[in-house]
Amino acid sequence: MRDVIKVFKALSDETRLRVLNLLSLRECCVCEVVQILGISQTRASRSLSQLYDAGLLDRRSEGLWIIYSLTPGLVDDYRKLIVKAVGEALAGNPIADKDRKRLAVSERLCPPADGKPSRSPGKC
Repeated sequence: MRDVIKVFKALSDETRLRVLNLLSLRECCVCEVVQILGISQTRASRSLSQLYDAGLLDRRSEGLWIIYSLTPGLVDDYRKLIVKAVGEALAGNPIADKDRKRLAVSERLCPPADGKPSRSPGKC
């Protein structure tokens, strides 16, 4: 029961729903979430962590960055139905649509070597 409660608590926030909306399309790093949603790095990291702790996301390291994606194990799990329901609920939502359009043109901001972020499409 605790796992189910954790999932629903994770989804009870607009920012986390918007993050899930993005990750249903493709994997993202924290910098992309910040860029697309226009939120702080701290808020993006906390939202991603809560979704990860609820078992909805997977993460991997790529250099200094953490890349998040939907958990592959959702295939035969109740969480797959919940993620699908969230996707259907957000279909046609103006905020979710705008976020998806921003995702399509987003770039990953790579770690600053000289204090200035550089842009590198596709990988950091």
